[in-house]
Amino acid sequence: MKSFYTRAAALAFAFSFTAAAAHAQRPPAASDPTQPPAGRQTAGPKPAPAPASVKAKYEGGFLGHRKQDGFLSFDDLNRRVVFKNKEQRELFSLSFDALLAAWPDTKSQTSTAGRVLAGTVPYGLGLPALLMKDKSRFLVLQYRDPDTGAEGVTSFKIGTKEMVASVLTTLAEKAELTARGDAYVRRRDATTTKTSAP
Repeated sequence: MKSFYTRAAALAFAFSFTAAAAHAQRPPAASDPTQPPAGRQTAGPKPAPAPASVKAKYEGGFLGHRKQDGFLSFDDLNRRVVFKNKEQRELFSLSFDALLAAWPDTKSQTSTAGRVLAGTVPYGLGLPALLMKDKSRFLVLQYRDPDTGAEGVTSFKIGTKEMVASVLTTLAEKAELTARGDAYVRRRDATTTKTSAP
């Protein structure tokens, strides 16, 4: 009986690697000239404007602040984006003029259910469960610190792809950033024009 389980585990292990190898050896799909290149923005519908406050998790990038849940909100009067904790107390802010670039990011990781299944099924039969993935969506901001002149990158985990797109486009409009692929950047000539104006 033990040899049966050993053979079954070996067979499942071999099958998972054979499937992965077959997928990796698949020839690339022929490019369709009517479709835009990968990584480029399509001329689809513009995302809805972001709400005044969005639930977000600060992931790091600002000196002196640790990861925590809170809210991102726009302060149009003072031209800045503000991060507040759960009690709505302001922790830090970024001036629209300090933003250099903004873009969306996605990270995949094995889901909790996948980790549990992989750990509980004997003889390696749970290995395919490790392929169960969860996607996390992030808003990433590159900025120049006005106090030190140093550049930094910070990120915020936001619930859905649609909400990230909404916050990103709203922030880009307010900060007067220019679209470049899926990202928005501050053009160098835009900053020099702005600073040289009286």
